[in-house]
Amino acid sequence: MPHAHEAPPGLTVHPVPGLPEFSPGDDLVAAIATAAPWLADGDVVVVTSKVVSKVEGNLVAVPPGADREAVRQRAIDAETVRVVARRGPLKIVETHHGWVVAAAGIDASNTAADSLVLLPADADESARRLRAGLHQRLGVTVGVVVSDTFGRTWRDGLTDVAVGAAGLPALLDHRGDVDAHGNRLETTQVAVVDELAAAADLVKGKLGGVPVAVVRGWRWTAPDDDHGTRPLVRLGPGDLFALGTRDLVPARTAAPDVAPRPGALDAVAAAFRVATAALPEFPVVFAYGGDTPDVVDVHLTDAPSVVTALNLGALVGAALVQLHAEGWATRWEPVGTPGGSSLVGRVRLGAAAG
Repeated sequence: MPHAHEAPPGLTVHPVPGLPEFSPGDDLVAAIATAAPWLADGDVVVVTSKVVSKVEGNLVAVPPGADREAVRQRAIDAETVRVVARRGPLKIVETHHGWVVAAAGIDASNTAADSLVLLPADADESARRLRAGLHQRLGVTVGVVVSDTFGRTWRDGLTDVAVGAAGLPALLDHRGDVDAHGNRLETTQVAVVDELAAAADLVKGKLGGVPVAVVRGWRWTAPDDDHGTRPLVRLGPGDLFALGTRDLVPARTAAPDVAPRPGALDAVAAAFRVATAALPEFPVVFAYGGDTPDVVDVHLTDAPSVVTALNLGALVGAALVQLHAEGWATRWEPVGTPGGSSLVGRVRLGAAAG
């Protein structure tokens, strides 16, 4: 037992001061090993992603006299897979890494005016190389987290999270465990690499010039199959906030081509049911367009008139937006009513081709 005036053993976080300003090609492993020869087995080394990007040369040059913000916006577009939301010049985007982050994670702070810093190309692989290098130089087995600063939805303020990791689990899965009151946990997975990144930032800070910290005292076991930070990415069916509300309509464009995808008829019927909420008596029915599974025909059950044409336009627009929100690629093809046919148009939908 510790004496009364001593703190019990537990988690500690240590800054690694004395590191240089890094440039492309610098030996990050050697710099950390020199500055922190006291590293021990079981430590977690947390490195700011900006340092990793700098030594790996993952930078964008800003030419002399160029508008730095214009260069930054072009770089954001190049790193963007999908725009989630935008307000003026601010963009929340999905990057090719799978992160949803402001400005594609491109940083213009703590770097010279003639460059911008991108996220590492593969921060998990960077973490693996750093972990192996420290083991080779110092003979220690550590975990490595590459951290970056993200905002949070519905909360002001920033915090550091993991964008790369090696040698330790990204998530601690407590699903199926039973708490002290006998309740079985159903959804609890703890993002421990994010918590380690945030803890390390308390001693690294944003203005102190300390890009590396060490978390000591957290017990971990290296996973047999190290997936880095990939288990943290929640996209596809698990993404409940795929588009910003205000950006849903401007983000929808007609797909030049679509690939067949199961469930088209049910999706169109559901979308038109939502769209007809304001027009409960609007007479419209749907059917697959012949033998083509990605085409749904839209029929009017009553003779078309000016009123039904206007209502149909509003209805189709709302339905296509709904389908877009559900993740369908769509194209509306008006057909008209040749020979008195009830067919007025076709929704071609599926997955985006290519």
